[in-house]
Amino acid sequence: MSSTPSFIDTWHDVVKSGDSQRMRDLIHDDAVFWSPVVHTPLKGKDLVCMYLDAAGKVLGDENFTYVREVIGERDAVLEFTNEIEGIKINGVDMIHWDDDGKIIDFKVMVRPLKAIQIIHQQMGAALANK
Repeated sequence: MSSTPSFIDTWHDVVKSGDSQRMRDLIHDDAVFWSPVVHTPLKGKDLVCMYLDAAGKVLGDENFTYVREVIGERDAVLEFTNEIEGIKINGVDMIHWDDDGKIIDFKVMVRPLKAIQIIHQQMGAALANK
């Protein structure tokens, strides 16, 4: 058994720490981010990092929990839950990474509609502060 942490172990450590630089180190220069509220994919490391950093500020409190994981060789679907302003949030992060452990595709899906609306509002405010 390898003593090297898996990509998912590293991902969990980065999410838990909220360390923007460690997050940035995981993102490929040509990464693509698929937001549940933006109709076009966001391309490039800077945009992906900006959105993931804002998402960490909006969703990354002590209530954020990954509750289920489906993990393949270079893909993972991580189901999460949280609550913001009394709205229960349920979503998935769909992550694809390359052989070097760099994220090249990241898609977020969220339910219910009220959760999408509150995330949209709070993400807008977080991104406006960038």
